[in-house]
Amino acid sequence: MKEKVGKFWQIIAAAVLFLVSFLGMAGARGINGFADWYGIRIYPLLAGIIGRICGIFSFSVAEFGLYLLMAGIVVYGIRHRKKPVMILKNGVFLVSVLTFFYVINCGINYSRTPLSYTMDLEVRDSSEEELYQLCEFLTGRVIEASETAGDRITDTKAMSFKEAWRLGHDGVKAMEKLGRSYPALGGYYPNPKPVRISWILSVQQLSGIYSPFTVEANFNRKMTPYNIPHTVCHELSHLKGFMREDEANFAGYLACVESDSPEFQYSGYLMGWIYATNALYRENPESYFQLYSRLPPVVMEDLNANSLFWDQYEGKVAETATKVNDTYLKLHQQKDGVKSYGRVVDLMLAYYRFPL
Repeated sequence: MKEKVGKFWQIIAAAVLFLVSFLGMAGARGINGFADWYGIRIYPLLAGIIGRICGIFSFSVAEFGLYLLMAGIVVYGIRHRKKPVMILKNGVFLVSVLTFFYVINCGINYSRTPLSYTMDLEVRDSSEEELYQLCEFLTGRVIEASETAGDRITDTKAMSFKEAWRLGHDGVKAMEKLGRSYPALGGYYPNPKPVRISWILSVQQLSGIYSPFTVEANFNRKMTPYNIPHTVCHELSHLKGFMREDEANFAGYLACVESDSPEFQYSGYLMGWIYATNALYRENPESYFQLYSRLPPVVMEDLNANSLFWDQYEGKVAETATKVNDTYLKLHQQKDGVKSYGRVVDLMLAYYRFPL
């Protein structure tokens, strides 16, 4: 009996990990208050331990882990190509481990009470006039911020790894400051990691990504620099267990505009302007172009550089990645899919009406 158990330990371990993962997700979705209890009592401990361990390294553990995993799978498959049962057993075990880490560091948190409730934001339908007023306010802030941000953030050239790392460190400071006002976002943050081979993110039309396997915030350092501060704060908010994309966008916006850094203020206000004016354009294109015409040349150059950057990666891979991301978000109770990123406007409107 012991010999049989030893021979199939991978399958037994995999079954246990899959069962625990299933029960975790089922509990999060079916038991009232379980996800909130887990997100407050258990997840911070796990995230703190894993985040601190992976934070020791100056590179993205998730990125290099991916390369090693891919290489390992290929080498292992070639060396044991005549042992399909062994490959299958180890493959199932590997998937079960990844599933387990995904669930405990990400999946359960999708069922938590939204951050907007924690912040007491009154989200409701808004009039076109209210939307225009928000866009007008943001236009003024973008103009002011562009005058003080400096060349480093308004430069349309790709940022160096060293400079991107610095912005990641400043992003931690911005989130820590925000956390002092909103305890749900308080506590320890590991330093965000710029991805070395950012093409992997660019070709998927991704500005950043949260790795639940290493509890790391990773970001695309090749995109137009003004994107980076907001993206850093967006991904860091996921490390606090808030997985909804609209709320991560809002947390990133707040962290940037309330930061002491002019670079972060510019990034936050410009990203907020883009989301809000995109909504305005759908309602009233004439009002949109009226506000757009007020922007200084440096801001227009940034917006144009951003469009050109992402346009070069359009294609089948980007289209497929977007569809996969859309399906993923819908499976996690974000019914709007990738459109949920734009729902940050509702949160900004609520905040604009009644600043917290």
